[in-house]
Amino acid sequence: MEADNQHILSVVMPVYNEKDTVTKIVDQVLARPEVGELVIVDDGSTDGSGEVLDTLAHRERVRVFHQDGNQGKGAAVIRGISEATMPYVIIQDADFEYDPDDYPKVIAPLIQGQAEAVYGLRFMATPGQVRNFRHEMGNKFLTFMSNLFSDIHLSDMETCYKAFRREIVQNLNLESKRFGIEVEFTAKLAKGKALRIWEVPIRYNPRRYAQGKKITWRDGLAALRHIIHFNCFVPAAKCVKRPWSELIRQDEA
Repeated sequence: MEADNQHILSVVMPVYNEKDTVTKIVDQVLARPEVGELVIVDDGSTDGSGEVLDTLAHRERVRVFHQDGNQGKGAAVIRGISEATMPYVIIQDADFEYDPDDYPKVIAPLIQGQAEAVYGLRFMATPGQVRNFRHEMGNKFLTFMSNLFSDIHLSDMETCYKAFRREIVQNLNLESKRFGIEVEFTAKLAKGKALRIWEVPIRYNPRRYAQGKKITWRDGLAALRHIIHFNCFVPAAKCVKRPWSELIRQDEA
């Protein structure tokens, strides 16, 4: 990585009951030279994760925040985004499903001025562990429904790896408390019309429910409700704090 691309990225990491993995994933994130800060939000963990995070808070580039009780992944992500200070922001789960070594290619379209948001594609024929068929088909179905209502053609709406120019993501009025945050990002970015969204393939190592995976079929049903709500019943003007025309020059669109 070029020297002028070092310490330009805020990594937002929501944590809930990830005591066994959080220290190692923090090490992996901090090993990346582009990371300027790691913003960790503990969402009311009950397994000792909060105490582990407090032992990591003294490390350079690490900032730890504790939510008042378990409010949901979306609430933790929103808190983390509000605390971000670097030019670019990416969401990172506190397990090993996603590889921080993919950061350079995910944020490259942002750095090169080609996009305001980038989605990492988990299912683009990249090498890795065989995935659960029904879970993957569920993701594809939700992505199809999101595309149908938002009128943008994404390949993987539910991916964790979403990266943004900081002023773009901090301009969104976000409200989802749980996993509906993925739908909300997409719907509100799509309503921007002038925003450029890129996709890049990433590595993906899915964990099983026995290993701590938390999303269930109930979250899938909730995602459908969120798709309809945010795309059909939330006016574009209420999706943002400032008009996009104030943040994006016409020659960038």
